[in-house]
Amino acid sequence: MKKTLRDISVKNKKVLVRVDYNVPLDVNLKVINDKRIVATLSTIKYLLENNAAVILMTHLGRPKGKVVSTMTLKSVSERLSELLGKPVKFIGADCISSESKKMAADLNYGEIFLLENLRFRPEEEGKNALGEIDKVAMDAFAKQLASMGDVFIQDAFGTLHRSHASTTGIVKYIKNAAVGFLVEKELKFLGRVFENPVSPFVAILGGAKVSDKIGVIENLLNKVDSVIVGGAMAYTFLKSQGVSTGFSLVEDNKLDLAAELLKKAKERRVDFFLPLDHIITDKIDFINKYIPSEAIIKTTVDEAIPEGFIGVDIGPKAIEKFYKIIETAKTIIWNGPLGVFEINEFSEGAVKVAKFVAEATDNGAVSVVGGGDSIAAIKKASVDKKISHISTGGGASLEFFEGKKLPGIIALPDAK
Repeated sequence: MKKTLRDISVKNKKVLVRVDYNVPLDVNLKVINDKRIVATLSTIKYLLENNAAVILMTHLGRPKGKVVSTMTLKSVSERLSELLGKPVKFIGADCISSESKKMAADLNYGEIFLLENLRFRPEEEGKNALGEIDKVAMDAFAKQLASMGDVFIQDAFGTLHRSHASTTGIVKYIKNAAVGFLVEKELKFLGRVFENPVSPFVAILGGAKVSDKIGVIENLLNKVDSVIVGGAMAYTFLKSQGVSTGFSLVEDNKLDLAAELLKKAKERRVDFFLPLDHIITDKIDFINKYIPSEAIIKTTVDEAIPEGFIGVDIGPKAIEKFYKIIETAKTIIWNGPLGVFEINEFSEGAVKVAKFVAEATDNGAVSVVGGGDSIAAIKKASVDKKISHISTGGGASLEFFEGKKLPGIIALPDAK
């Protein structure tokens, strides 16, 4: 168990907090979805109540070590200020510039300062100005960040699977470190699911590629009672069993692997459920999430997809079957979208499954949903308030499901 915020003294201390404010912005650079900001408020309020000076660090987008004006954190600071009901200082200077360091040094206890986007510096991701891997540069950058604080709090679950300057490097220079309330909550729920799951334990997996979830599936086969697979990755599994998939997205180079995973599931007596039928179309614009007016949309009679068509959602037989599995579950994890749910005509499968998970949770199951698309699906179904835990880090939760140790957690000191 790692040290938590309540295990250390923060009174009259300068506290550096790694948060994950990688939030979507609109064309006017205003925050569209503030869920990740809201998730950190309990940690920030605790620090303020304990008279700490709070210095927040985060990244936004993928500027690749360059200053990108559309990825500034100005509007993030404004939204955080609105949510807290108090000013959040933001100067927009380089995060380790003399101006930023002076602001941090002059910060009074009970005040908040948000540093500019960490990823405007290539060193944050372990690179130098030429874009080359440079651990020495990363280490030097981490040391400069650390110079601004007395205490380090890790509250960015979504970045814990990355060995970056602000996640692992900084802990070398600030030994007084702990997890914040958000990360503590994430680890509690995910740990509960994997260490003491109540059976039946059901995993719902979606997304485009089997290759993205190989490790997850292999690890889950040692823990779950049932696996439900939807989304495009289901077509690779089906094709590996000789089922026609039309021109649906299939990883042809992973067919043997898919067949092997199905074999392992059978050997370990894990029920592995693939769609019994599909919603299909002959035309779709994936990039713009658009259905041409002349497109033919229909439902297959079984798991086979005819030539000239592509699978875009699970069909009614699959929905009915998945309901019977989910309704009896006592532990549920869900990662990855089922179908092209962003298009309303192809969202029934994802929305129905979201409602099934919510219903099972109402009946006593513990449910954990991770990954942006899965979260979007439960919100589309208006059941996000009924899920036991919605993970703020899709990539981190996926690696947790895979059984990997998260570098950002390993770096932190253990509780006594």
